[in-house]
Amino acid sequence: MNTIKTDIPEKLKSRLYPAVLEQFSKHDFHDVNIRDISKVTGISTATLYKYFDSKEELLFRIIDEKLNELGDLMRLHIAGLVNTKEIFRKLFWVTMDFFDRNPELAVTTFITVPLKRFMESGTWRREKEIDILNNVIDKAKERGAVDRDIDNRYYADIYFMIAHRHIHNWYFHGRKWNLADTIHDFFDFFWKIVKPMAEM
Repeated sequence: MNTIKTDIPEKLKSRLYPAVLEQFSKHDFHDVNIRDISKVTGISTATLYKYFDSKEELLFRIIDEKLNELGDLMRLHIAGLVNTKEIFRKLFWVTMDFFDRNPELAVTTFITVPLKRFMESGTWRREKEIDILNNVIDKAKERGAVDRDIDNRYYADIYFMIAHRHIHNWYFHGRKWNLADTIHDFFDFFWKIVKPMAEM
């Protein structure tokens, strides 16, 4: 991702960010351009180019900032929890609830954005969430609460695969339910994968 030319005023963000996510959640990635964003927001193209070199830079900046909010919420909600199973359940709940409250972000991030471009951006790495998961997994392994033989990256893979798959399914079926309501459908399956063999 390109570096931002200068700090973006909060007043501009509050006007720009929701409108951009709405446009990309309703239209194909290639059908939205800076002129469209200018028209919808009433912000001149000159102002937009003052802060962003391209629509990709603008969009990935928004996604990055919003997903950082998710990481902060995850940290907040698991603080003080010690039961590993409930920590994982809470992490899934925070994730799904976050996207229920930010549906345009969910659609834009997981449906609209071309995967190749997303992977080329720093946003795709989701480092804050990975760090949180690694911390949870390391402590759980110390307590023998999860299978120590499973590499940490596979726990993260399972978390992301389940979350993303449920968002894809939710979108495909017309966003007819709350994502947080799907946790009971998959959590027991997830826990069977990660819990210690002795508990099976």
